[in-house]
Amino acid sequence: MKRHLTAETATRFAEIALGHVTREYPHKLDHVMEGPEDVLGPRQLHPIFFGSFDWHSCVHGYWLLMRTLRLYPDMPVGPRVRTLVDEMLTEEHVAGELAYLDRAYTGGFERPYGWAWLLALHAEAQRHEGDWAGNLAPLARAFADRFHAFLPKLTYPIRVGAHYNTAFALALIIEWAARNDRALLTLIRERAHYYYSGDRDCPGWEPGGDEFISPALTEALLMRRVLDAGAFADWFALFLPDVAAGAPAALFKPAFVSDRSDGKIAHLDGVNLSRAWCWRGIADALPPELAALARATADVHLDASLPHVAGDYMGEHWLATFALLALETDGSEAT
Repeated sequence: MKRHLTAETATRFAEIALGHVTREYPHKLDHVMEGPEDVLGPRQLHPIFFGSFDWHSCVHGYWLLMRTLRLYPDMPVGPRVRTLVDEMLTEEHVAGELAYLDRAYTGGFERPYGWAWLLALHAEAQRHEGDWAGNLAPLARAFADRFHAFLPKLTYPIRVGAHYNTAFALALIIEWAARNDRALLTLIRERAHYYYSGDRDCPGWEPGGDEFISPALTEALLMRRVLDAGAFADWFALFLPDVAAGAPAALFKPAFVSDRSDGKIAHLDGVNLSRAWCWRGIADALPPELAALARATADVHLDASLPHVAGDYMGEHWLATFALLALETDGSEAT
């Protein structure tokens, strides 16, 4: 099994995403209704991100399409990707997505996971020529403003291994902030230090039964992205002091997925892929023996879940994104 990104794998992931980003149903809405007039379907509410079972998965499905297109511009499905993105990321459609945020009770809409993926999507669009980034810019600005308002009042980090995880969102938006909003980058660094710099002896009590993010390792990845290599190594030695001895054991053993047709249990494949991404993402700042252990552990987790990125829609509508994160990562993206 290949544990790095290839043109063949990128094409397969793009084909998977093309199969769901415009698939409207089944769909799970994050939508508050004030009256019967608000009983609307996904496409009426979200002119771009109405597919992929839920809004945030559709956002990062487009991220996957743009990412693979940039990395492998000659992949066979490249023309289909370009045509679709041109068709969907128009000023009019973006205005429709932006208008949704003006509805009542949308302050918590997709917070912070969907917010972060939208900024990651815009950061990827900025790496392409054409109108994609410019068209998306107002929506990206709206979510960046929400981060500016939300982070200072988030007194405690959210550590659960699912959509509300604070560290995951902050790690994901650093690239966008570095390019577009230095004040937000400063805020991310300040809040990361505030939330996590004092963490010691992490017990690694994971995974929870429906988690798809490793709380411990996602926190470590964020700290790697806000600290230089030496400072990170010092922090990590206190955060997970027994890693060399294979402890906490849970962080080294892939999660077992008993039923991939169950949407929540299928999350556990995401745990494995997110751990692979994180272990690879921190390896460059670890001593040689720990770096080797981190990379080997990432490989074990990839082997457990890469074969299952497609097959049942409960995983198929999102898992390829996490696989891409893991396969593309080789070292750190510290800023």
